Amino acid sequence: MSSKLLLWKRSQPRFNWRVLPVFFMKERSQRCQRIGDQLRGEISNMLIKEIKDPRIGFVTVLDVEVAPDLSHATVFFTVYGSDEERENTFSGLKSTASYMRREMGRRLHLKRIPELHFRYDNTTLKGEHIEGLFSKIHKEEE
Repeated sequence: MSSKLLLWKRSQPRFNWRVLPVFFMKERSQRCQRIGDQLRGEISNMLIKEIKDPRIGFVTVLDVEVAPDLSHATVFFTVYGSDEERENTFSGLKSTASYMRREMGRRLHLKRIPELHFRYDNTTLKGEHIEGLFSKIHKEEE
């Protein structure tokens, strides 16, 4: 292999799954979907039964998207409450990510447990806003 080709390969940045927007990702494989569903259930159970961090409020885990190589998983969540409670919950989830990963390694029989990244999902707020606009339009028509 030529030295120019080696330098070109080394200079290319490594792919980072955390910065990849969801709409650019390929359709998830069935295996990634199954593992994501398993992770979502385990994370939800841990949040309900085991994790007693006072910063974590009323949180709902909506979805878990797993990278094709199973190295990273993005956990989409929503929080009922104010912006301050959302920030506190986000920091609490980030601090418990290593505990969750370790426990999932004990419970799930997978070769590689993905690194967890949390992302707030505001689609429910957008949906409520659109619903409010529709109801306002409906009242104006009557």
